[in-house]
Amino acid sequence: MTNISRDSDVVEINDPPFFDYGEKVRARRTVRNDGTFRGKDIGEILVNKGDEGYVVSIGTFLQQFYIYGVEFLGSGNRVGMKRKELESGELSDNKGERHD
Repeated sequence: MTNISRDSDVVEINDPPFFDYGEKVRARRTVRNDGTFRGKDIGEILVNKGDEGYVVSIGTFLQQFYIYGVEFLGSGNRVGMKRKELESGELSDNKGERHD
């Protein structure tokens, strides 16, 4: 039998979403097309590390994770991303923590 590797054992959707609609966020890593982004080649960069955008939708994946639809300003791409791939766009310490 094959071991299934998960991103985390935590079921994120037991809590409210970390980011809100309209919140400014920044990509923590470069994201390439895995074949699910129409009109772009597989492997083509969709988002560069540090790109900023706004949360325009919030969905779930595998009844475990929130997926944030982020509209990135520079490219105009709308990309689904997990919390670990994003940080608040209002950061001063660059650690992914909020300053409410």
